[in-house]
Amino acid sequence: MTDSMDRRKFIKMTSAASLGIGVLASAPAVARSASAPSDRINVAVMGTNSRGLSHVRGFANLPNVEVTYICDIDDEAIQKGIDAAKEAGQENEPKGVKDFRRALEDDSVDAISMALPIHWHAPASILALKAGKHVYVEKPCSHNAREGELLVAAAKKYGKIVQMGNQRRSFGNVIDALHLLDDGIIGRPYYARCWYATGRGSIGYGKVGGNPPSNIDYELWQGPAPRLPFNENFVHYSWHWFWHWGGGELANNGIHFLDLGRLGLGVNYPVRVSSSGGRYHFNDEQETPDTQIVTYDFPEGKSMTWEAMSSNRGGINGQATGVTIHGDNGYMSINGNQYTVFDSGNDVVRDSDNDEPVTSQNDGVDHFGDFINGIRNGSTPRSDIEDANKSVHLCHLGNIAHRAQRLIQCDPHNGRIVGDSDAVSKYWSRTYEPGWEPSV
Repeated sequence: MTDSMDRRKFIKMTSAASLGIGVLASAPAVARSASAPSDRINVAVMGTNSRGLSHVRGFANLPNVEVTYICDIDDEAIQKGIDAAKEAGQENEPKGVKDFRRALEDDSVDAISMALPIHWHAPASILALKAGKHVYVEKPCSHNAREGELLVAAAKKYGKIVQMGNQRRSFGNVIDALHLLDDGIIGRPYYARCWYATGRGSIGYGKVGGNPPSNIDYELWQGPAPRLPFNENFVHYSWHWFWHWGGGELANNGIHFLDLGRLGLGVNYPVRVSSSGGRYHFNDEQETPDTQIVTYDFPEGKSMTWEAMSSNRGGINGQATGVTIHGDNGYMSINGNQYTVFDSGNDVVRDSDNDEPVTSQNDGVDHFGDFINGIRNGSTPRSDIEDANKSVHLCHLGNIAHRAQRLIQCDPHNGRIVGDSDAVSKYWSRTYEPGWEPSV
């Protein structure tokens, strides 16, 4: 493999990074002042209605890390974030602001951590990098393929740590599983199967127009995206299912499992991508598919599939979510923070429930600690944006194939679409609200 990080390099990095991180991440609040004040890392958390609350708690519980700003377009979410910091044992109350650019103007802020609608992820991250801040950005790191390229370029230009929040890379048993694959426990891996099944209900048809709730700054919520009238289905969650704001289930949850499948196979960019499926379950205003199968073929003679059933709980092998990686001597199943290895005869040869774990088992809490560790000592984080974006790029390619309704051919060196200028012009990037165009 010619790219900067494959499975072997990831394993080498995590072997060093995992030493001591679990202790750091799980340290009690009383240990937060153990280091000198000059070593303190100040973090602004952006987006605290839901997932961002885990960011607040995660950082507030790390030694000598303080959440100094809570940024959200919703007054109620700001208060949730402030309360979460207090509950985590932080003595100083964070400052609440609606416009995160106020936090970027504060030289005392070292890093910004964001859990936002994905139309914000790359533009906000690039603004933060330009302001000299390190960035923790939730998955997926971009709304479209071009944004991912810009974010990787910005991280290189401004020389800051950028970690993506695909926290399964910091699950202890997942790290162990990748070690085993690298050691050849199933021989040469050549196929990965990834899936997600859940019982999402109908979103119906939201009321369009009128004034948004008084606690919400809808103009700022839209941020970089071209303006649309307020729809009660947009804020706070169902934006996922509109192409204008989100990327459907593939970008929402597919990234977790495609990332593990890609690392397990030791591949980067595909040569071909196809997608089938659509909106089958409910008749409502959701635009993205509730049922989808995407197939990726890689130049190394390997392939991977993603299967999503957003409105049907019928998973695979009795599991609602998971990844299986198949090799010429057996296969491995990864589900959450557990793995099982089967030989060619389908007999279990190794199981994380019965084996002594090698690494910390903090189920993703270490991901925040890994980010802070990178800021402090300059180490490459487990989900460094250059590599993490390769997995996000798979999501974008799958959605492009779905929307274009045809097979997409790709350059395996950089993942760009070849021979289909129409798909590129329609789906590779997007238009932006004037003044919000991201640039490096």
